[in-house]
This record gives sequence, C-alpha cells and structure tokens, in this order.
Amino acid sequence: MKIAVSGCLLGQSIRFDKQHKRDSFIMDELSVYAELISFCPEHLAFGSPRPSIRMVKVEENLNIISNKTGDNLTAALLEKSNQELEKIKSENIRAIIFKSKSPTCGLMSSKVYQTNGYVEAKDDGVFAALCKKEFGYLPMEEEGRLCDPWLRENFVMQVFAYDDFENFKENAQMKDLVVFHQYYKFLLQSKDENIYRELGKIVGNHESKPFETILEEYEDKFKIAISKKSSIGKTRNVLEHMAGFVKKFLNQEEKKFLHEQISDYANKILPVIVPLSTFKIYATKYEVAYLLGQKFLNPYPKELALRSNIKSVK
Repeated sequence: MKIAVSGCLLGQSIRFDKQHKRDSFIMDELSVYAELISFCPEHLAFGSPRPSIRMVKVEENLNIISNKTGDNLTAALLEKSNQELEKIKSENIRAIIFKSKSPTCGLMSSKVYQTNGYVEAKDDGVFAALCKKEFGYLPMEEEGRLCDPWLRENFVMQVFAYDDFENFKENAQMKDLVVFHQYYKFLLQSKDENIYRELGKIVGNHESKPFETILEEYEDKFKIAISKKSSIGKTRNVLEHMAGFVKKFLNQEEKKFLHEQISDYANKILPVIVPLSTFKIYATKYEVAYLLGQKFLNPYPKELALRSNIKSVK
C-alpha cells in the first residue's frame, strides 16, 4: 500500500532552513509495509532554504504571509498545494501523515495570527485543509501525535483496515461482504458497538437493495467506525465476549487465568497483547475457527509490536 508523507519526515532536507525532521517510526518501521509518497507544497512553491511563513487572519480570510518581507504568498502556496494534491490523488494512497504545526501541513495545529502579531487560534494548514476536503474518510494524522502510543496504535489499525477494505471491494460480491463483516466483528465492536450493529443491518439487506448500494452504504459506515478510537472499556467487553467462544474447552483454573489477564489489562497491569496471545493459543489448540479468523487478533503485522505497550490503551 501507499502512504503519502510530508517530505521532511522522510529525511529530505526541504524545510525552510534546509533541514529535515526524519521520523524513525515512519522510516524504520512503517516503511517496511508501505511505499511512502513524498509531498511538500512549500518546497515546490518557494524552494529550500526559504523565508519562514505564517497564517494570518485578515477579515475572516486565512492568508499565508512571509515573515521576512510581509508579502502575501497565499496564491503561490495554494497553487502548489493543489498540484501536490493531484499527485497524491493519482497514487491511490491509503493514508496521509503530515508535519505538525506547519502552516501548510498542520492538522488543527497550525497557529493562526492576528494582524497585530498575536496568536488567535489554531487551524488546518493550507494543504492539510485541501486533503481533508478531498479525501473524506482517508486516515490522516500528524507525526507529532503519533508519538502517543494510543494514537499510533489506533492510526495504524485504521490504515490497515482501510487498505483491507479497499482491496476487498474491487471484486466483492454479497457473500464476500457477509464473510468480511464476520471477520471484522470484534475489531468493529472495539471501535463502536452501535455502528457495528448498523453495519449488520446493512449486510442483512432486508430491503433487498442492489449490491452496489449495499456496498456503498457499508463502506461509509465501515470507514467511520475504523476511524474511532478504541478504549479500555470497549476492548475489555470484546475480550469478555471472545472468552465465551473458548469457555467450554477450559477448566476452572484456565478460565480464572484468562479472566485475570483480562482484568489486569483493564487495570493497566498487562498490555493487551497478553490476553490476546492466550486467546490465540486456546483458539489454535481447540480449533475455534471463528476466533482465529477475527481481524482483531491480527489487525496489522505483529512485528510493529504496538500492542505490547501498556500505554497503547486509554
């Protein structure tokens, strides 16, 4: 899959000071599983090095102003932002990672100044705003927020689920959607139980709608669901539900052991990978195919080890 990333995060020396902000998670871990597509409208518009810029609110309009000359650079930056937008649209990307706090790429982290020089608020950068308008449910995040283990785990899970659906829908039929929904049961429940139930009704198709309509409705709801953040409470409920699929195979000590692990996870004593590994052992031993097929057990490559951190839940 392809992920569009601010070029400076890829180690490219294209910032205003001709430096970079190479991100080790993106470059050393995520790049193993994705082709990274670089973008930088500022570099295209003004080169590197270049005078720094800032967003200034002038009569309710956001303008890009040069900190050195005071010139209004909005039109030039917008032109190159649209050019970069067309480029990444052609790449069939699965996510975008922006540089935080940038007047071009910040996601609600770009400082907006008043004409008197005081900071008024924060908003999306010029390019980030265009991407949000164009791509809708596409996973988008800033590298700064990805330092938070909880946000990182949720984002990566969203990206791989998004990619999975995009690949699935190419040649899907109704029977395939039923199976897809079944495999995503616990992952969807860990995100939003209500949307999971709505998706179930869509798949049930009691109104006998054409499959194209069903798939469209399912896609919208599915992508909204996977964009939600998990929580300890929702994940614990899923784990308890999963326990029901193996309880008939376990003796009292094994049941107690499993529920202790779930409680320790909920109390932030153990990372969630511990009870999940136990489930995988039991499901494999007793051939519980329904559990083994659940995306919740393996939502992304295990080598990323995102569920091994106690702080990856809130």
